[in-house]
Amino acid sequence: MSSTFQKLKNSLVRTKDSIAGKISRVVIKRRIDDALLNEIEQILIEADVGVKAATRLIESVREKAKERGVTEGEEVVSLLKEEIIRILSQSSTVAGIDSERTPVVWLVVGVNGVGKTTTIGKLATLFSLEGHKAAIAACDTFRAAAIEQVAIWAERSNVDIVKSQSGSDPAAVAFDAAKAAAARSVDILIIDTAGRLHTKANLMEELKKIKRVIEKALPDAPVHSKLIIDGSTGQNALSQVRVFTEAVGCDGIIVTKLDGTAKGGVIIAVTEELGVPVEFIGLGEGIDDLQRFEPKQFTEALFA
Repeated sequence: MSSTFQKLKNSLVRTKDSIAGKISRVVIKRRIDDALLNEIEQILIEADVGVKAATRLIESVREKAKERGVTEGEEVVSLLKEEIIRILSQSSTVAGIDSERTPVVWLVVGVNGVGKTTTIGKLATLFSLEGHKAAIAACDTFRAAAIEQVAIWAERSNVDIVKSQSGSDPAAVAFDAAKAAAARSVDILIIDTAGRLHTKANLMEELKKIKRVIEKALPDAPVHSKLIIDGSTGQNALSQVRVFTEAVGCDGIIVTKLDGTAKGGVIIAVTEELGVPVEFIGLGEGIDDLQRFEPKQFTEALFA
């Protein structure tokens, strides 16, 4: 067993118990019928898989069981795994730098406290280790500590950083960073933004301004919006994805803090209900605790 899979399996132990653990206990010596499937659906909903995704999963399991003549309750698990992998794979992407037009820009957004600045440092390190020239724009100018924190990551990762004084205009910093990235032949520019409540319209407007400024400075560059959500947030993550997508688009999600939470099922909910791919998952504080999201591996770890 690879160390990566083992790390994932260990980190998902609470989510695993809330989904696979409970399901394995109810299917023992049972036949597949409406009562059993209703119980499993309720388990999925309570594990933050979401009503829409849970309903879709159970409908698919019911149809496949009928098609294949499956009758034993314990066989539900393999059908369920199959369907979860399908849902997670339908909008899955391999996150990276796949454009010939550089710099590629990642505008990283999210609410307060999700681990945004730390994740940006880990992303810069990862891309740098893969041989890409990365740079960070310290556009969280509201917290001096955020600028210092991301500067430490930049130095540790040996990547460029563009920063200004605390209190500076974030859009101006973003513009300077975009111009510098083009001049220095940077492959990927990662924009750190201040955490903001998705319910605050003025802060969301500021994000839109940052994106407009970047697009003006780099009219030919691909600009992606990556939303970071806290894995322990549960169903509240859905409203965050909706609002940030409306503001600046959202073509990829990074889920942090999956270790120690029982609410990792929200990954299935986000993918099924909103169609936005999860690209990375955070499993701890270490530099190697940020992993690319792989639907099959994630599902196998849930049921391992």
